[in-house]
Amino acid sequence: MASSLQSRNTAREIVKKVPRREPLAAHAETLCHFDSRRRDFTPYGFTCEIWEPRQMQRPDRHDEIEINFLDRGTLTYLIGGERVTVQPRRVTAFWAAVPHQIVAFNKVNYYYVVTVPFGWILQWGLPERLMTALTQGQIVADARADRAKLDQRLFEQWHEDVEHAPDTNRDVVVLELRARLLRLAHSVLEPANSATARAETGGNRQQTNLEKAEAMACFVARNYTSRIQIKDIAECVGLHPDYAATLFRKTFGSTLNVLITRHRVAHAQRQLVTSDERIVNIAQDSGFDSLSRFNRAFKQLAGTTPRQYRKTLGQSPAGSAPRPK
Repeated sequence: MASSLQSRNTAREIVKKVPRREPLAAHAETLCHFDSRRRDFTPYGFTCEIWEPRQMQRPDRHDEIEINFLDRGTLTYLIGGERVTVQPRRVTAFWAAVPHQIVAFNKVNYYYVVTVPFGWILQWGLPERLMTALTQGQIVADARADRAKLDQRLFEQWHEDVEHAPDTNRDVVVLELRARLLRLAHSVLEPANSATARAETGGNRQQTNLEKAEAMACFVARNYTSRIQIKDIAECVGLHPDYAATLFRKTFGSTLNVLITRHRVAHAQRQLVTSDERIVNIAQDSGFDSLSRFNRAFKQLAGTTPRQYRKTLGQSPAGSAPRPK
C-alpha cells in the first residue's frame, strides 16, 4: 500500500486544505489537480479523490478508467481530438490512456475523480459494448438524471472509504463501482443480442487472456505514432499475430487496426486544433505513412477533412484550447 500511495502522489499535486463547499461543508478536504510535470502513463492506481477544476497545460495519459462526477457546472475536455463537455451530476467514464485535457470549466466547485486500473476493469465482466466504447476513446455518460442524489452519496462514501481506510473498505468500494458501471452500461448502451457480460469462467487462463489483451491495448496507446504492425503488438505479449488479433477482437469487440487508426486520428485532431503545424507533418507525426491514407482515415472517423476540421474547430470561440506550454 505504501508504494501505491507513493505512485499516486507523484501522479498529481495536492493543492491545499480548504473548507468543503456544500454539501461538503462539514469538513476540510484536500483538493487535487493535474501536475503537468508528471510523465505519461505514470499510474494513479485505485483512487477516489476530490479535484479542483483547472485548465490543464497539456494532455494527460494513464492506464486507468477515469470516472468523473461534478457537483455543478460543466467541465470541457479535449479528449483525443474532440471537445466533449461533461454535464453536472452525471456519472461519466472514459479510458484515460486516450490523451485528455481540461480546456474549460464553468461554475464547477469541485468534482470527484475515480481511477480504476484498466486490468481490474477487464476482469469485471462488463458488457462488451461498454468496453468497446471505452477502448475506442468515447466518453460514456449516464443518460439518466434521477440517480444524482444517490450518486452524490456514493462518491462521498467511496472517497471516505478509500482515503481513510483503504485496506478495510477497498473490496466493498470495488463491488459498488462495478455495479455502478453496469448500471451506466444499461443506461446508455443497447443490450447485446446474447449475454451482456463476458463469462467469468476459465480461471487462470481467462485472467491471462485479459492481461494479454490489456497489454496489447496499452502497447498501442504508447506506440501508435510509430509504424507498428500486428506482429509487433503480438510480440509484446508473446503470441502469434493471428491469435493475438483474434484474442483482442473477442475481448474488446474491435480490431487492433481499428484501435491504432482511432488513436492516430485522435492525435491528429488534437494537433490540428492546438497547433499551426502543416497537415502533412501532422499526418506523419500521428503515425500515418502517407497523406492519402491519413485523409481517408480522417474523413471516415471524423466525418470531414483535416483542413475543414481545423477551420471549424480551431477557430471555435466556445471551446478554444490553450496551446500547450
